[in-house]
Amino acid sequence: MKQRTKAIFLGLCIIGSFFIYCVFYYSNMVKNAPYRFSDFKYVSIRYGTPDSMYNSYNSETQEYQFINRSNEVVKSKLKLSKDDLLFLHRKAMEMGFWNVDDDMTTVRTDSAKGADVPRYILEFRYKEKGKTVTLDADYPGNQKMKDAAKTTIEKVLDMINVANAR
Repeated sequence: MKQRTKAIFLGLCIIGSFFIYCVFYYSNMVKNAPYRFSDFKYVSIRYGTPDSMYNSYNSETQEYQFINRSNEVVKSKLKLSKDDLLFLHRKAMEMGFWNVDDDMTTVRTDSAKGADVPRYILEFRYKEKGKTVTLDADYPGNQKMKDAAKTTIEKVLDMINVANAR
């Protein structure tokens, strides 16, 4: 064999084995991803003051309940499209929602002091896993985690409002 043929053969062996390794490694990584949209079941959110969490939505049951401007509880059916749910799934992934703490509440010593602070409970449920985060609006913890959870909650509420306006 010529020297050039040997170099090409050696190069192809190295590049080929690296390529096969990458395909094998990343295909297993994608297959075993913890939160895949193909396994998505529903998104659920409840919010309000801790003693009265009247506002809620569940995409599985399509039950939407909120308090209108007249302080009346309104119950209705609201369906989010598959595209809406995919957008929320991707937004949660983008914001790092899977890495935030589950409990982001403020410990209160005086019950009257924090009675009017909003609390949000957001849940993404998948076939085998799920993530539930409880967030108080005045949570003093890690700002990056709070921002990730807050932005995800805002996107869910925006999507619900857009779907309700349709």
